Amino acid sequence: MDILKSLGHPEEIFNLFKFKMGGCKTVMPKLDYESMSLSLRTCYLYLNQTSRSFAAVIQALDGELRHAVCIFYLVLRALDTVEDDMTIPLDKKVPMLNDFHTYLYQDGWCFTESQEKDRQVLSDFPTISLEFRNLAQQYRDVISDICHRMGAGMADFLEKKVGSMKEWDLYCHYVAGLVGIGLSQLFSASQLEDPEVGRDTELANSMGLFLQKTNIIRDYLEDTQEGRAFWPQEAWSQFAGRLEDLAQPEKLESALSCLNLLVTDALRHVPDVIAYLSRLRNQSVFNFCAIPQVMAIATLSTCYNNPMVFQRVVKIRKGQAVTLMMEATNMSAVQTIIAQYSQEILQKVSHTDPSRDKTLHILALIREKSALSQSSLASRTHHLSPMYLSAAMLLAALSWQYLNSESPYAHSGGPLLL
Repeated sequence: MDILKSLGHPEEIFNLFKFKMGGCKTVMPKLDYESMSLSLRTCYLYLNQTSRSFAAVIQALDGELRHAVCIFYLVLRALDTVEDDMTIPLDKKVPMLNDFHTYLYQDGWCFTESQEKDRQVLSDFPTISLEFRNLAQQYRDVISDICHRMGAGMADFLEKKVGSMKEWDLYCHYVAGLVGIGLSQLFSASQLEDPEVGRDTELANSMGLFLQKTNIIRDYLEDTQEGRAFWPQEAWSQFAGRLEDLAQPEKLESALSCLNLLVTDALRHVPDVIAYLSRLRNQSVFNFCAIPQVMAIATLSTCYNNPMVFQRVVKIRKGQAVTLMMEATNMSAVQTIIAQYSQEILQKVSHTDPSRDKTLHILALIREKSALSQSSLASRTHHLSPMYLSAAMLLAALSWQYLNSESPYAHSGGPLLL
């Protein structure tokens, strides 16, 4: 049960209940599907099928921006599905990736040969491209441009591995930094955010790189088992002859050194994340951007110096995710969250870790950018007596069991984010 994982965190138990009993609606309002065209409803169906997490925050965006970001996501999901499909030969895949942006203006283009789990976005691409063409010109221009640049970048990396740390940055730019840039341009095009948000591509790129590097770090075991290598060779070759060797028990010390090096590299984007988020003015855009970022730093804190990264996919608790989602609704709260998890990482830094000095330096910079007093941090810490905790946990466990069997939410599939 999810609640059992949060027994030592009473605030998570409270937020799980709050979320399950309707709190999710405050951050994930229900859409009026009846007013949509059949093709647009189908796009939102595909959105919910292909990404429960992104679907949640996309559907909470305001006005026409919501539809633009939905279509942007589906177009890039289709492009990514082509890249991921190992059954497509390179001599066919490379031109598909390079030309994918042109398919947006071809009424009937589709690809029905994919074996990937998200293949419906390719087989029914005419529905997605139709809704793309229904968007306002300023949105179409952004989506087409990003799709073009991303497809070219993906094609470039198909036949080479991520070698240097600079190449890691470049790969992450193509697959995620460009997403951050495109989204920022959509925010500005909608006039919900200032033009500067769309113009500052450096900060927008960092937003994407921070999320992508976190995913790559977390997914080490799953990727290596499936023959994919996204950890940069410049990093892992310092500690092992082969990337997959890091999973061997006798290599644990070296594996943790490599892991901590990469987490430290990812953390250098956090000051840019703080600067970017501080510019946002629209509440729905802020929630959309802030929630994935705070979940990312929570994930990095969980991964840092954690041997489990080499044994399974490490994830944050569902109660933790719900708490972050419900709290990260203003800049002050986000700064507090970032400071909290930075402090958690700081407490794990080993005196013998090769990246120790760099880690301490970036954590100090993050603390400075967060600009939080110790009293603010202390306010997030709950000091409860053991007796109160025991009673609360027992009540929570019994109530959760009751809710799962009786609540009208019990069979709805649960919150999309989880």
